[in-house]
Amino acid sequence: MNGKKPELKDQLEETVQAFMAGLPEADAQTTAKSFEKLHASDTADGAINSGDKAPDFELPNATGGTVRLYEVLDKGPVVLNFYRGGWCPFCNLELQALQSRLQEIRSLGATLIGISPETPNNSLTTAEKHQLDFDVLSDLGNKTARDYGLIFTVYEEMRPLYLKWELDVPAVNGDNSWELPVPATYLIDKDRVVRAAHVDKDYTKRMEPDLILAELRKLAV
Repeated sequence: MNGKKPELKDQLEETVQAFMAGLPEADAQTTAKSFEKLHASDTADGAINSGDKAPDFELPNATGGTVRLYEVLDKGPVVLNFYRGGWCPFCNLELQALQSRLQEIRSLGATLIGISPETPNNSLTTAEKHQLDFDVLSDLGNKTARDYGLIFTVYEEMRPLYLKWELDVPAVNGDNSWELPVPATYLIDKDRVVRAAHVDKDYTKRMEPDLILAELRKLAV
């Protein structure tokens, strides 16, 4: 044992297994069928990807300010992370992993930005809960996620389960659409071009921080 913290993918897999194992049979079947439906769908098939120009945006952060992507890119590369919300256990693991590597990201001249459809107040709660030292922006109505081709709508059959699990998406997002972004991570260079991307409609899979850092080092060459 060397005491090394498990990779993000291992933490995510453990969380999925524990979550599914704790569900009543009927709920587990509904959840499994929902995953199958999602995998078979064309969700995010047309999402912004490597080589594409990153759409600009200006969004409020959790402390009353606003952040415009292209203005930040004038200073250096951006690691742009779309996450579902602070209620999502997989997002929380990812946010914590990113925070733990924040200084390394900054040492490579990059800025880390998180985006979710949560209201600014709920984004602030997420930032405070996980002691995040990077901006988490509120994409109300998922306008920016839509521009990036990342829109997913929670299936009707899953909504009662979300509420049963006290995951009240409409409440935290301030609308009744049940729309969420497909989790995605983009590394965008100063020319506003996406140099690396991780987009996966399976929301239990995320980009490893080690890979983010490796891709950022390529930009510095």
